[in-house]
Amino acid sequence: MSAEEKRSFPLYARVLVGVGLGIAAGVIFGERPYLLGYSNKDFGPVGLLVIQLLKALATPLVLLAIVDSFLKTTISLRSGLRLLAVCSFNVTMAMLLGLTLLWWFEPGTVWQGQLEALEEVKGAAPPAAPDGTTLNPLKNLAGFIPKSVVAPFADNLVISVVILAVLFGAALRYSRDQAEGSAREAFDTLARLIEASHAVNTRMLLWVAEWMPVGVALIIAEVVGRSGIGVFSVLWVFLATTLAGLLLHTLVYHPLMAWLVGGVSPRVLFGKGLDAIITAISCNSSLATMPVTLRSLHSMGVSDKAARLSACVGTNFNNDGIMLYEALATLFLCQAMGMELTLGQQITVALASVMAGVGIAGIPEAGLVILPLVLTAAGIPEAMIAVLIPLIVPVDWIVARVRSGVNVMADMTVAIVLNRWERDESSSG
Repeated sequence: MSAEEKRSFPLYARVLVGVGLGIAAGVIFGERPYLLGYSNKDFGPVGLLVIQLLKALATPLVLLAIVDSFLKTTISLRSGLRLLAVCSFNVTMAMLLGLTLLWWFEPGTVWQGQLEALEEVKGAAPPAAPDGTTLNPLKNLAGFIPKSVVAPFADNLVISVVILAVLFGAALRYSRDQAEGSAREAFDTLARLIEASHAVNTRMLLWVAEWMPVGVALIIAEVVGRSGIGVFSVLWVFLATTLAGLLLHTLVYHPLMAWLVGGVSPRVLFGKGLDAIITAISCNSSLATMPVTLRSLHSMGVSDKAARLSACVGTNFNNDGIMLYEALATLFLCQAMGMELTLGQQITVALASVMAGVGIAGIPEAGLVILPLVLTAAGIPEAMIAVLIPLIVPVDWIVARVRSGVNVMADMTVAIVLNRWERDESSSG
């Protein structure tokens, strides 16, 4: 496909076509063999290879992007504090939205007295969380410190990679600024090598992203073929509640924040950011979407410094989708059980959800995997958690993809706001 054809048929449109084909194949063929003796169950793992390759290439992109930023610009303490301030405000608004939605409509009460009837739609158990997974912020902090230089890249531990990148970038810039003569030339050569490596890594990622529509079609065909669409008639209340909260946050709050604070209109935000949003929804990973996110931000006129600070350095603090989902799902299930949570318990759930969003980098199906820990923080007995979690597994594949889209939207919003402050500061100076 030529560059002109790609512009007329953008990535998000091709991905949506892939989603449509995947749903059609799942509904029509289910898990029956239909092509050379293979079924949708066999094709799904093939589609996952595209996502796997994107994640493998995205982790070194974080390192190269941050180090390259240190060499070209100054990432100050003020920039870091601004990043944390915007992320904290976003999360606070997400939690207020989720709590208000559950307080006002009490959708979980629809499930009261029907948990036994829902047993027939139970899905498989979610993947187990890795050993040591916790909501304890101090233990998570210890877990972020890498045990070796290689481990964070092997396990896609983004925060650990960020720590290494910040240390390496700061040390490299300081050493280059202090060097003279031939030593300075050597550092300049290394800086050019890092810049070139970043460009090559980005190009590889964008090439792999072109295969995203095919991978998405195969993955969607497998999950629809396995779960079917009849499950939605039973689980629609939970699905509608979680999607309503996620979509309100990403389609109302984030566009307003980007427009009123960042100066980027919703038309520009969605017009130039749709590739990143749809890619995240389709591949269920904000990490794998990172090169598309950076490209979208560049097309909006956001500086490389602000884009990399948000999407690379701050990506785990921008997990609005996971944080909001944990709170929504927990409060919904508490209502379904008839549990009345005090204000203090609801605040505990909100804080546990934030810890979940920050501390679970690199875990597959992270939102579902960490949910039992948040449910425990709400005071739900383990025996009941074992019953509740499988109930929502059949529709989690939809919610998970929307969570990823919300996370990418948060990355873009934070970058836009930081860019506006950076621009205002430059003009006033």
